[in-house]
Amino acid sequence: MKSFKHAGRLAGLVFTLLAAPLARADYVWIETAGQGARVQVGELGAPQQTRLSDARAIAASGQTLALPAEGTRWEIPEAPAGDLRFSARTVDAAGTLEYLHARSGRQDTRTVNDLELAPTRPGGSTFRLYWKGEPVSASQVRVSTTAGWQKALRAAEDGSVTLDTPFPGLYVLVVSARMDGATVVDGRRHAEVRHTASLSFRVGE
Repeated sequence: MKSFKHAGRLAGLVFTLLAAPLARADYVWIETAGQGARVQVGELGAPQQTRLSDARAIAASGQTLALPAEGTRWEIPEAPAGDLRFSARTVDAAGTLEYLHARSGRQDTRTVNDLELAPTRPGGSTFRLYWKGEPVSASQVRVSTTAGWQKALRAAEDGSVTLDTPFPGLYVLVVSARMDGATVVDGRRHAEVRHTASLSFRVGE
């Protein structure tokens, strides 16, 4: 993903819940099936054909996987074992530059994407949010599942969030961060920049 300039610093990040229960807010998430994986855009249960650019996928080993740099959907027929990461960017109708990050799996406590949720222990249900490898606190994390269950998690005093997993199926955790200051990318100035990160994993399947 290309680097960008911004006026904000780490302390200038504003973390917010992605969406109220009835509002819509797109994100990227990864669904695994058998040996493969699929990157989806939109919301769980309502994928969209949103065009993204600067797409990249990284295996748990650190290997960069072959992907088209631009498109509306990505299929990885044989996904390597372990946690998988994806990132890309887009510009919405209002001109907001959006960096979209996704991670599948909760075995690795390390982070790779600029904004990433990671478990505090392999396979655990307590997570920390990291910005470029540094722990930060999110005000809320949104959870959706294929069972139709949704919940908003609030951070504990140490900045972590803990999730109960009462239903089998796919869980997707989402958090969004707005950057302070304008950004210029590819010669275009963006007054607002947002990073959105998801973490997906399956339970009881």
